[in-house]
Amino acid sequence: MDQHQKVWSEKVAESIIKHLEKRRLEGSYAATSAKAVDEILAMIPPGATVYRSGSMTTTVLGLWEKLAAIPGVTVIDPYLPGIPPEEGMEMRRRGLTADVMITSSNAITLDGKLVNLDGMGNRVAAMTFGPKKVILVVGMNKIVPDLESAMSRVKHYAAPVNAIRIGSQTPCVETGLCADCRSPGRICNIWSIIEGQMVKGRIHVKLVGEQLGY
Repeated sequence: MDQHQKVWSEKVAESIIKHLEKRRLEGSYAATSAKAVDEILAMIPPGATVYRSGSMTTTVLGLWEKLAAIPGVTVIDPYLPGIPPEEGMEMRRRGLTADVMITSSNAITLDGKLVNLDGMGNRVAAMTFGPKKVILVVGMNKIVPDLESAMSRVKHYAAPVNAIRIGSQTPCVETGLCADCRSPGRICNIWSIIEGQMVKGRIHVKLVGEQLGY
């Protein structure tokens, strides 16, 4: 990132954080992934249970390996290799009662709305209710002007890329474009738009001055 991009990221993040605070959410900014990881790890209470939901952002940051190495911290991880589907589903249910959930957001608007689209809904369910603390790690590439732009970004970019990543049996895997299909493997089933929180500060958005995830 050059100096001009750095300044832009800092200014835009500062503005979004102010909007998040008006919505009773918390926000903070880290210029680099390394700094973001350190600050997120510092937010985990001793002995906490931490729920992992689908997120390429948190995966590429290496957060899960670092969390698993903290004495006393229990990671609820349905993505561990070799876990039977039934056990994975049960772990997703357990995740709703975790102390902390860490994931990302598909998009965030300039005025602080969080926009997400899920396949099964376990990620957006836990974002909205359940875990005592939700930490969203969001690269500046996911910043959009408004709700219309957010939904377009998710539907026409993030969802097809994720479908390609997991090998869904959907038209977008073949074309790269959303066909609004009704395929059994469709991962675009449940929208969530978070405009605020009744429990002040429950959601913390960690904006990162890099391109992260889809």
